Amino acid sequence: MSLLSERDLSRRDVEALLYRADEMRGLLPRGTDIAKHKIVANLFFEPSTRTNYSHQAAALRIGAQVLAFNPAASSVSKGESFEDTIRMFDNYADLLVIRHPQEGAAARAAAVAKHPVVNAGDGGASHPTQMLIDLYTIWRLKHKLSGLNIVLMGDLLHARAMRSLYWGLAMFNSTVTLVSPKSLRMEPAHMKEVESVFGFRAKESERLDITDADILYVCRIQKERFKKKKEAELAARKFRLTREHLKGCKDDLAILHPLPKLDEIAQDIDPLPHAKYFEQAANAVPVRMAILAREFGI
Repeated sequence: MSLLSERDLSRRDVEALLYRADEMRGLLPRGTDIAKHKIVANLFFEPSTRTNYSHQAAALRIGAQVLAFNPAASSVSKGESFEDTIRMFDNYADLLVIRHPQEGAAARAAAVAKHPVVNAGDGGASHPTQMLIDLYTIWRLKHKLSGLNIVLMGDLLHARAMRSLYWGLAMFNSTVTLVSPKSLRMEPAHMKEVESVFGFRAKESERLDITDADILYVCRIQKERFKKKKEAELAARKFRLTREHLKGCKDDLAILHPLPKLDEIAQDIDPLPHAKYFEQAANAVPVRMAILAREFGI
């Protein structure tokens, strides 16, 4: 069993993983040894802090051992193909966690690996484990996933976390508003696919209005995925959350962010009770514990 995309999960699968994550949360900080003698290979072909190390922490918390990977210190630097690298680690580990800048890399890995593959982000395409963390965080904060007003703001074209979360929110039929510059709107083909599967369509806007929002989810402008850097800088300056935007918002508004955040959220928002993104990051460990356990079949 591999987790390559949010499309691999039914609503029942998601709900089961959220409940399992809550069980794992109750075992922390000590954890469990249910995956004793298992080995997880963390194959990160692009930089990562939270996704990489929370996967490592999750593996250790369920009793598994971790093989860390540095492309620059591996035969990748000598020109070894992606598929051959995967085949080698498939010999050494029981599960492969893949982060790669190219879309479809996780599926390519699964095509040659005998063991399960977990997609930890492939290009701008998909980030299913982050979607589960986001849904779990919303569920913990609001005690439900349906009937909420949710605003997604930022670079909706390039941010894989936003694409995956949009799919997940459509499963539970909350009201979603997408706020971005015209040039950074969510890909129409992705929205049409979501609509065809779930009968769901979000509102779109260039103006941020969070008066009735229960959740405001912000993501950074993905400058590294832009061809024109000036366009990225202009968008980053325009789509920045400040305390002024929070005037008139609900007392229990929760602000989320997949991190890392740069300057798209003013620093003086961090101490506010609305800011839940560091709590969201902490939730990565129990959620990924649940995911790894599922992939191991335990």
